[in-house]
Parts: sequence; C-alpha cells; structure tokens
Amino acid sequence: MRGLEFKGLRSVEGPIIILERRENVGFGEIARIRDRSGVMKVGRILEVSDSAVAVQVFGPTTGLSIEETSVEFLGKPLELRVSVDMLGRIYDGLGRPIDGYPEPFSSEFRDINGIPINPSARTYPRDFIQTGVSSIDGMNTLIRGQKLPIFSGSGLPHNRLAAQIIRQARLKTEESFVMVFAAMGVKYDVARFFIHAFEESGVLSNVVMFLSLADAPSIERLITPRCALTAAEYLAYEKNMHVLVVLTDMTNYCEALREISSIRGEIPSRKGYPGYLYSDLASLYERAGKVKTSAGSITQIPILTMPNDDISHPIPDLTGYITEGQIVLERELFQKGIYPPVAGLPSLSRLMKDGIGPGMTREDHKDLASQLFAAYSRTKQVRNLAAIIGEEELSTLDKNYLAFGDRFERDFLSQSETENRSIEQTLDIGWKVLTHLPREELYRIKEELIEKYLPKVPEGR
Repeated sequence: MRGLEFKGLRSVEGPIIILERRENVGFGEIARIRDRSGVMKVGRILEVSDSAVAVQVFGPTTGLSIEETSVEFLGKPLELRVSVDMLGRIYDGLGRPIDGYPEPFSSEFRDINGIPINPSARTYPRDFIQTGVSSIDGMNTLIRGQKLPIFSGSGLPHNRLAAQIIRQARLKTEESFVMVFAAMGVKYDVARFFIHAFEESGVLSNVVMFLSLADAPSIERLITPRCALTAAEYLAYEKNMHVLVVLTDMTNYCEALREISSIRGEIPSRKGYPGYLYSDLASLYERAGKVKTSAGSITQIPILTMPNDDISHPIPDLTGYITEGQIVLERELFQKGIYPPVAGLPSLSRLMKDGIGPGMTREDHKDLASQLFAAYSRTKQVRNLAAIIGEEELSTLDKNYLAFGDRFERDFLSQSETENRSIEQTLDIGWKVLTHLPREELYRIKEELIEKYLPKVPEGR
C-alpha cells in the first residue's frame, strides 16, 4: 500500500541508503526520506532484491539516523512538470525553479526517463541548420534532428562556441529555434557566463536552462540531462517547436556515473567506468531526432572535455560510436589565437552529405568542402616535411600549400564571436583561399563549378 512510511534503515553508504523491502516496489521509483528532525529529502530506487531496497538520495545523507529515518515509496518515477511557460526560466538539476519565480502553472507531468521512439516512426534528418560559424557550416554541417557533439579539452573555448551557436542557429527557412540548455557539474562563473550571454543577446526568453553546479550533489548530474531532454521532447513533439539541446559537460556526467557505480560495488570496465556506460549515454543521445507524427524536432549538441586531450578516452570514444560525427577543438589552433579552433581533419558530420547542395545550401558546397578537406590534409603533410628539411627546401607547389593552409586558418576557420556568416559568405571565403593553389590542384571540384565560381573571387594573394 502506497503512502505508508517505513521506519529504519539497514545502512547508509555515501549517497545510498539500504533498507528492508517491505512492499512491491520497482526500479526507478521515487521515495521520500524523512530524518529525525523532519527534514524531507528525495531519492530514487536504484536496486531491488528479494529482501532489500537500495535508494540513492538526491542530496547529502549526513545526519540520517539508521533507527529514526523513515522512507515513503511513492510508486511512480521522477517526473517533470512541463509547460510552454518553461521558456525563459532557470531550473536546478532536478527541475525545480531557481530564478525566484514560482513554478509554471501546469497539470502536465512527464516521466524524465522518456519514452523510446519507435525507429520506424523516425524521419531522416535533411534540413540544413546555419550556425553562422564557417568551420561548421562549410565543412561539418549541422542538420536538424542530428546529434553532433563538441569534443574539447580543458581551457579550450567550447563554452563560447556553444553560446555562439545558440545565439545564431537558424534554419534556411528563417525559422528560429527554442533552446534547452543543461549544465552538469560546472562552476558558477560558467553558469553565469551562459546566463549573461543569453540575456545580452536577447535569446534568454527562448531558452530553458537546467543548472547543476559543481557544489550540487554529484548524483544530481545523472538527473539533469534527463530533465532537459524531457522538456525538449514536450516542446518538440507536442508543441511542434524546433528545439536545440546543449548538454555540458558530459564528462562530469560520466564521472558521476562512475562514482555511483563504484559505491554500488559494480565491476569496473575501461578506466573504472561501468560496463553499461555505452548504453547509458545512448539513452540520452538517442532522444534526439524527428518523428513522423510531429513537425517539431530535437537537435542535440553534447559538449565533453576529453581528459588529457585524449580522443581515445572511453567518453569521447563511446560518444563517437553513438552520435553522427563530432566537432573537435584543437589546442594547437587555439595557441595560434584562432577562434573557434575547430580541427579541420578529425571533425566530421556524417549527415552533412544529405543536407547540402542545390535547394539546401548551394550547388558547389559538396565539391568545395571536399577540396578544402583534401588541400588542408596535404598542408598538414607539407608542414611535417618542412619541420624536417626546412621550408626553403620545399618545392613551389609545397610552398603554395603552406600559403593555402595559413590563409585557410586565418580567413576561413577564424572569425569573431559576434560574426554571423551566411552560408554564401562561408562558401565564397572557401573559394578565395583556394586561389593560393594552382588550378590543376582543384581535382575534387567539377570543371563547370570552377568556371562559375573561381573567377568571381579576387586573387587576394
């Protein structure tokens, strides 16, 4: 029978309490924990056996008495109150308002674990999203309904890039996005940066923010992205809005998952992370997409900081298997003063080919992006050669590639945080930097496109 409080615990281990199983309870259900002074805490059932129940507490367990603590099982999972009025509001990691205003009036609640989307109900993402950032729009195009993570490192400007994308993201039809932003384990100054950036640009009224700061219980970080995605699903699939979800920092989320796994005594896998890290991340990333029954969509940009800039670390490695590409930030470009320091070669958008071309961006987009990738790859090889034999020993063609590489990084990749380039401007800059190469080196571009676009661009050498 629900509503009864059961007194007494078996043990308290960190954020987890163990008590005897008194009734038919289920995994993921919510429980209320009351200490001897009457203070109420909320927890979630983590594990159920024939004789015991493990509950993870959202908050500190300091002061919980084994004899005096009582627990009430509510018989339902953690839910989020949803409403269109969530836009412009700021919530904590558990979905409670922290902006000083009352909770939006709504009788609608949604399970934060979501409902799996039938794969046959999905529609293939094809609509180009213009972010105004040349390194993304031109070479790693973001498509509506895609999940495209940003792989960064400590100290790199991933937060600035994410804020710029949120400010500038537009569909080709000039439809705008509403944003859902979730921060997990970030410092207060980072949270303040995003709030200020959204206020200053005037987009805060179209943003739902969930903030689980570094001083919040680590267990809260496991709930925050699920609350954010629940809000996104409501706005997209029930209110037919185009939603852009930014999750930062997924590394902090995975660290919290590892911590809880260790407390539970589970057998660790790679680098101490639980063996179910892949499926847990997939349960978040796969909540992006488009469905046939709704005009809305969810586009997801998770941000993760690679420990020691190691792209083979389990977090970026498994993320890359689930998502449709990645935007990789490079420390070498950052040290050159280039913003955004998007690495030209490791970055990839697997859905780019289906969202560009005539009627979507421009007819020369595919060939131009392919040629820029090939030429920049050759530039990297020439730079390695020059480091060995010296630049003066290089051939004329190799020196042309060096000139192209410098111009590509300075003019194409680099732009200010306030510069919002159209896709036409991005492609024109791409043609301009290619003028540093002989015409016969443009072997990935159709001749008719070279005739049409290359002469229109001044040499600018």
